[in-house]
Amino acid sequence: MTGLDLHETRRLLEADWPFWARAAQLAPPGDWSIWLFLGGRGAGKTRAGAEWLRTQVADGARRIALVGPTLADVREVMIGGPSGLASLGPERFRPSYCASRRRLEWPNGAIAYAFSAEDPDSLRGPQFELAWADEFGAWRYAQETLDMLRLGLRLGSAPRMAMTTTPRPTPSMKRLVGAPGVVLTRSASKMNRVSLAPGFVEEMEAAYGASHLARQELDGVLIEDPEGAVWTRELVDAAVKADRIEAERIVVAVDPPAGGAGGPNQGDECGIIVAGAAEIAGVTRLVVLADRSLKARPEGWALAVGDAFEAFDADLVVAEANQGGDMVRAVLEAAAPGLPLRLVRASRGKRARAEPVAALYGAGRVTHAGRFAALEDQMCAFGSPAQCGSPDRVDALVWAVSALAGPDVQPRLRRL
Repeated sequence: MTGLDLHETRRLLEADWPFWARAAQLAPPGDWSIWLFLGGRGAGKTRAGAEWLRTQVADGARRIALVGPTLADVREVMIGGPSGLASLGPERFRPSYCASRRRLEWPNGAIAYAFSAEDPDSLRGPQFELAWADEFGAWRYAQETLDMLRLGLRLGSAPRMAMTTTPRPTPSMKRLVGAPGVVLTRSASKMNRVSLAPGFVEEMEAAYGASHLARQELDGVLIEDPEGAVWTRELVDAAVKADRIEAERIVVAVDPPAGGAGGPNQGDECGIIVAGAAEIAGVTRLVVLADRSLKARPEGWALAVGDAFEAFDADLVVAEANQGGDMVRAVLEAAAPGLPLRLVRASRGKRARAEPVAALYGAGRVTHAGRFAALEDQMCAFGSPAQCGSPDRVDALVWAVSALAGPDVQPRLRRL
């Protein structure tokens, strides 16, 4: 075999997805309308969806919808990422992206249009033969977007959709699993270890073991609401979808790592939640604005608190003082001198403090300004056997909402 023949053979082999793919990454046979691929982080979900769509285009599909959590996700992951549509197959057959029209164009005339799950109404009107929906578990308006997308799949003899996602037990996903016309495949992260950084799987398994988070994010298992949890997915999902409010009072709440500012457990995360409140028709409405939680040394998380305070032009920092209050005050004042600070101490257990906050969610008085996946997952495990590790983000959330639900957080004089 000549060098040229060898090069051509290698090029053709690299483009032969069925040769390289694992069984879970290939669309199942049979008469289905939705292929739901649930996989852990790095399990090869994006590649599977893109390769399926590439094959459909080669077989004659011409009008396609691409839907991701945001338009940036569609552009940077589904299209332009290393496993995206513009990176796969022989170069002469690869599509080009027209950003001004938000569409992907193949040399054979096929066109895929980009849509965001933040704007379900953008799917009213257009119609398609096929759709690829990525990271459904992270969609802000999941059910509304899915409904509009399915209503638009009405061209051709067999309209179909591939959905590739890390599972999250949202109401929309739980309804989808087992629904008529839906076929399911699964893949754990470890099944794709050859494509991941050396040691990634082992490091994640060592860190998270058999926890709720590991089963969901690494094994690709759809976890139901655990018994005894203070919040349910349905409750949190309703807060995410609710109308946003313009905050009149804003706090940054801090749950320092166990051991205070420099104790033996300083490797734990520091919970940092930004929330706001406004009086609407005589009722205090609250909104979670950001989750800035991180794992850092004391000076690192103190700087993050100061940055959040400035970024949101907040009125007050509320910090739990049970774990070394004097040290917490010292590191915060060193990082951000003059920061308005209130130290609070827990006199009741975590669940007793969280339940009134969950009741505000149940009454529809707390909304989320975006999707905060790590916070939401911690909320929906809090108080149950599935809870793993310190609920740092939830603790900070509880302090923030509790402070704002009362009348004693007043707006400070804003800078002009």
